[in-house]
This record gives sequence, structure tokens and C-alpha cells, in this order.
Amino acid sequence: MQLQKKSRNRELVYGISAVEQAIETSPDMILSAWVVKGREDDKRISKLIRDLSIYGIVPQTAMRHFIDEKAEGGVHQGIIIEMKATPPKNEQDLLDYLDELEQKQEVPFFVILDGVTDPRNLGAVMRSAWAGGCHGVIVPKDKSASLNPAARKAAAGAASAVPFFAITNLARVMDDLEERSIRCIGMDGSAEQTIYETDFNGGLAIVMGSEDSGMRRLTREKCAALTKIPMAEGVDSLNVSVAAGIAVFEAVRQRSAK
Repeated sequence: MQLQKKSRNRELVYGISAVEQAIETSPDMILSAWVVKGREDDKRISKLIRDLSIYGIVPQTAMRHFIDEKAEGGVHQGIIIEMKATPPKNEQDLLDYLDELEQKQEVPFFVILDGVTDPRNLGAVMRSAWAGGCHGVIVPKDKSASLNPAARKAAAGAASAVPFFAITNLARVMDDLEERSIRCIGMDGSAEQTIYETDFNGGLAIVMGSEDSGMRRLTREKCAALTKIPMAEGVDSLNVSVAAGIAVFEAVRQRSAK
């Protein structure tokens, strides 16, 4: 069996949870599937095989080294699907989406990632955003991780459920959010207030900086407020995906209480 050449019009999704979510949300986008030979009787994989067959997709069985090579070292858990590529949403898509939320009288809740480059961190943040009921994740188009297979695997299904916006001008989008009464609150270790002293109610976008240097200067200046996670003495920072999860669920706590 030969590996297929990569195409810009196709993308790979692997990992049981990610494949489950893809079947649930976008079965018409699935083109083909592969399962590691000998894993067909695995309870979760056999269910995925049955679910795929409903939509006319019959997974091919292949040796593990083939699946390993196709996943490029990612943890595939024995199954890979190939889908039509879905480009990330842009600025206009975001504005249209905000109009829809306003019409539905929903209170916007977003996460903004300013320069997070590790796809596993992006995927983990997507999962926290999904679990916390966020309306979407916004990233700059340049110098940011994309929703590649590694990110989708880390997201464990969230990549198909949470709207993902890759925008050209983050500062301009933050201005647009502010005009719509959506406060951008930045996570910054040097902030005076902690997340427990910060009001996360109302329209909200939690802004996280990059893994190494945090938020860029202009992004920080565009924030309506800065806040931090209180930590024990001697601890400088947390992984960005962990910090995002803590901030998202403090917001969820406050918003649920109100």
C-alpha cells in the first residue's frame, strides 16, 4: 500500500475522540478511513467502523507502520480518516457570527490566543473552550498554530465543535469586539488583580499570550483589563493551555452564579 500525497484540499483526522466527533458533525466531509490491522474487534474502533459504514465509508485495514507513517508520529489510536479540508473562518465570518449571536440574544464568550504556536496547546485550549461553552477560539493568521492533525487529536473532538477563526489583524478585531461590548481581558502574570477579583460577566474574550513571551504589546494595550492566576511563591507561570482552562472555568463559575 502506498501513501497518498498530501493535498491542500484534504486533511487527516486521527484519534478515537476526534474521529467520533468528525462522524457526528461532518460525516459528508469524510472521504476515506484506515484502521490498524488486528484492531477491528476493539470495542470503540468497531463502533466507529459501523458508524462510518452508515455513510458509505468502508475503512481499509493496514499494517501499523503504514498508519504510523501516515499520522507522522501522532498518537492515532489505531484509526485515521481523511476529510475534505475546512478552511478556518476569517474576520467577516466572525462579524457575521457575532450578528447571529446578537439575534439569538446569546452573551458572547470567546478565547483569543495571541501567538500560541504549539498545535497541542491549541488543541487543549479548544477542548477547554468546548467544555466551557465558549462560542469560539480566535487566533492571528500568522505566527500561530493551525488546526493540523496534532491539534485535532489534542482537541479530542472539540476542533469539529468549536468555531475557529484565523484572522489577519488581531488588534482590529479586538476593537470590533469592544464596539460590541465584548470586553477583552488579558491574562498577564504582572497584573494587579487575580481572576477571582476580575468580573468575567457579560460579553467576554479571554486573551492568552504565546508560550514564551506572552501577549504582544499592542494586544496587551487593546485589553480592557488584565488579570492573573494567583500562584504559590517560586512558580513563574503555567502552560498556556492549563492557564486558559483555569480562566475559562472561573468565567463559567461567575457567569453561572449570576
